[in-house]
Amino acid sequence: MSVPETNNLSAAQQSVPKKPKVLIVGAGLGGLLLGILLMKGGVDFEIVERAREVKPIGSAMSMGACFAQLFKQIGIFDEFVKLGKPNRLMELFDEDLNPLFNVDFADRDIVSGAVEYIIPRPDLYALLLRQIPTEYIHMGKKVESYQEDSEGVTITCSDNTTYRGDILVGADGAYSNVREQLYSTLKAKASLPPSDEEPLTFNCVCLVGQTEVLDPEEFPGLKLHRSHFVSMIKSGSYKWTTFSSAKNTLCWFVIQILDEKKSKGGSSNSEWGPGAAEAMCNEVRDFKLHGGKDGKVLTMGDMIDRTPKGMISKVMLEEKLFDTWYGGRTVLIGDACHKLHPASGAGALSAIQDAVALANWICTLESSSMTDLETVFKEYRDERYPALQQAFATAQVFKSLGENTWRSTLNKALLRYMPHWLWVKTQIKMSQHRPQLSFLPWVEDKGSVPPAYQASLQKTLAIREQRAAAIAV
Repeated sequence: MSVPETNNLSAAQQSVPKKPKVLIVGAGLGGLLLGILLMKGGVDFEIVERAREVKPIGSAMSMGACFAQLFKQIGIFDEFVKLGKPNRLMELFDEDLNPLFNVDFADRDIVSGAVEYIIPRPDLYALLLRQIPTEYIHMGKKVESYQEDSEGVTITCSDNTTYRGDILVGADGAYSNVREQLYSTLKAKASLPPSDEEPLTFNCVCLVGQTEVLDPEEFPGLKLHRSHFVSMIKSGSYKWTTFSSAKNTLCWFVIQILDEKKSKGGSSNSEWGPGAAEAMCNEVRDFKLHGGKDGKVLTMGDMIDRTPKGMISKVMLEEKLFDTWYGGRTVLIGDACHKLHPASGAGALSAIQDAVALANWICTLESSSMTDLETVFKEYRDERYPALQQAFATAQVFKSLGENTWRSTLNKALLRYMPHWLWVKTQIKMSQHRPQLSFLPWVEDKGSVPPAYQASLQKTLAIREQRAAAIAV
């Protein structure tokens, strides 16, 4: 296989092979996974995280069908499966528990050749964290600034500690400090699109939590082999959801739809202070839930009272797809460059896809010249940006289910009455991105439909084959 001309790396890279060192700002799911992938690829890295300790907050996530091969490549698949519960069906009800319709995901397992699982977010986070030696992660390090030069990049933290590397990855979330400085630099050069100067906005807030271990006799949905995945909708104002986990907890969230869009800067501190989550808990306590013993009607209060206070949080659900993902030695992944509404469950999944694409390219680098970095960063964005446009649009469809609009009515009707053949095509599209790493042994994909073309995999495999052929000669 020949390497396309657009992928030819510089002469400097070919003359003095030297893998770069990567500085990752942010120890979220995307930052941790990127660290794991770089470690597997033999690339030096360090992760700096502003929080002093990891807090086990968050609800549940649906994943697995698209990442079975990846998780097998990096050696976490078996443990992941033990932590998850198959996700095969979502049941929807109105606010009075009248059935609306079900969304059957069973075909996804066939299409992708792997099982989709519901897994508590804190459990997935802990699984990833265990893969990285502690000396690679520096907690309590808030990045204040960074400086680039011809030889590398240096970050300076609020405690005056510094870290030096060749590449800086901003994985520090929706309000990324790395993105802020990158954009400031690009704006000074008149290289920042006006759309990237606009603030993040949101018109939804979310209360999330996970209960203590529950008695399956009191909550019979826990006895199901699959996750008991139930959503209730109060059109125009709220949507609330529960998922049963493999460890007999219930993960839950409540999304409130606001009357108007807001930005973080335009919100009062009282909305996000220590009492904000408690206030929202009181507002939603009486919301009805499906799944009680002998048909007993449960309420959100039953979930809240069984959830440790430290595992309940209130968050903003910002939405924005940024145009600019890189500049100089700096590149962004995850929420730092695309913040999706969680209705489609694609936020963290997209960050994982980002990490794979970027790792495939970084692990081919044998120099840290600006020319080579520009090449791999552009390849990374070119692959991921179209997929994020699609993910953003899908998130808007699922978000609309809780609205009181014509679009909501239309999308509910489409989901309820969609012909099976069309639903299968939809699940094919949702499961087509099943990434693998070019620098680890290939894992057979058993899906009934082949995975979508993965540019970072195929192109970096070609580069590796070219190099191997050159050495053989």
